[in-house]
Amino acid sequence: MHPTPLYRQLANHYLDAIRSGTLKTGERFPSIRLMMEKHAVSLSTAVQVCRELEECGVLEARPRSGNYIRQPDTLPKAVAHPPPLDTGMYVGIHEQISSVLSASQRAAIRVNFASACCPPELYPLKVLQDHMIKALRQDQRLLGVPGPTCGSLVLRNILARRALTTKAHLSAEKMVITCGATEALNLALRAVTQPGDTVAVESPTCFGLLQILASLNLHVLEVPATAHAGINLLALEQLLQGPQRVQALIVMPNLQNPLGSVMPDANKARLVQLCAEHGTVLIEDDTYGDLVDTEQPLSTLKHWDRNDNVIYCASLNKTLAPGIRLGWISAGRWHDRVAMLKHAQSRGCEALSQLAVIAFMGTPSYERYLRRLRKILTRQRQQMSAAITRHFPPGTCVTTPRGGTLLWVELPRHFSSMALFHEALKVGIQISPGDIFSNTRRFDHFVRIGCGAPYSPKIEEAIATLGLLLHNQG
Repeated sequence: MHPTPLYRQLANHYLDAIRSGTLKTGERFPSIRLMMEKHAVSLSTAVQVCRELEECGVLEARPRSGNYIRQPDTLPKAVAHPPPLDTGMYVGIHEQISSVLSASQRAAIRVNFASACCPPELYPLKVLQDHMIKALRQDQRLLGVPGPTCGSLVLRNILARRALTTKAHLSAEKMVITCGATEALNLALRAVTQPGDTVAVESPTCFGLLQILASLNLHVLEVPATAHAGINLLALEQLLQGPQRVQALIVMPNLQNPLGSVMPDANKARLVQLCAEHGTVLIEDDTYGDLVDTEQPLSTLKHWDRNDNVIYCASLNKTLAPGIRLGWISAGRWHDRVAMLKHAQSRGCEALSQLAVIAFMGTPSYERYLRRLRKILTRQRQQMSAAITRHFPPGTCVTTPRGGTLLWVELPRHFSSMALFHEALKVGIQISPGDIFSNTRRFDHFVRIGCGAPYSPKIEEAIATLGLLLHNQG
């Protein structure tokens, strides 16, 4: 077999770029001189590439302007290039979740009920942008200097002082700023487990956590949880007393995702005690704690930690600005290992967003902003819940969380949320089907609905459409 000529290899290279959309119709094609420089080819080879593409009908010459991409009726097949496998996005980490995320990415979404975030207009973006501009003016070298692995000590001090309101004593020196709660949870698990270890979680739980556990090759045990009180302590105690060693337990005691539950203080104290007695590391995810509908902050598990057995993780992604991706971890006796893992994994987080957060969180404006956001979210949850009650089939139950952006909706048992997910995507509506919140099939008749966006006729129409799709299922 004769090797493919160089000019044809390059022509196929550019055909692939046109097929994938990297080069778009109407764009200028690289000049002969640029092709010679970038591909280290002769003038004759570069000219032959252009001729080949002209013959394929994808290139047209414009007088005194150069060559431009045009879109023919059909594109020829490239020579000696097998077609790529259509495996979708995120494949390889938890097949069920990957398939849902991949389908969502391919769809044209007009109403997104799958998001746990608020829309941009509810976040103090202008204030943060102003603080960033000021920081750049004050230090023009800011973007040219790497930050410390553990993040800004000033920010860590602010976070430690805020933790006092939740009755938790966190050491700023033993805190690490992370790229959101996802990295914080990754670091916590990597610090205290090895591949093959067993980790317990609430059931249902955040699908992102299931992805993390799958990526770390950890065995998962699910402990039932309710929207009323969170994790079932009796079931957990029986599990911890069993023959299988549970290395760690991950819980969200305040506004659990997806249930929206808040654990009673007595349960929190007992949970911390149980894990300490059985040598199970307790990892607390407090991502949503600041969104609770109360002026009095809820206590964290760390408040009852007397044995330095609780690793505390939190984030500003849902409360302040999803785009800055700032979280933190207070790992106590595992701090040195977490700091080492952070350095090995991603080094320090960028400084600009930390400086903006310091300037905002260090003032009373932050608390005023949170109070206003909580009131808005309370109204939006009530409006969304009422709409679901109006439009969904009889027998549908909706949780009444004490804060946050999420509603956990139980459909009558003969309905399938996965079927609803796929039908809704066809009309541009995205939801989170219950199956992705567990490794079991116990939640197929549940749906998580995000209500971070202000209620509007468009949202009302989308809820009515979901209700109609469910009625068609019945």
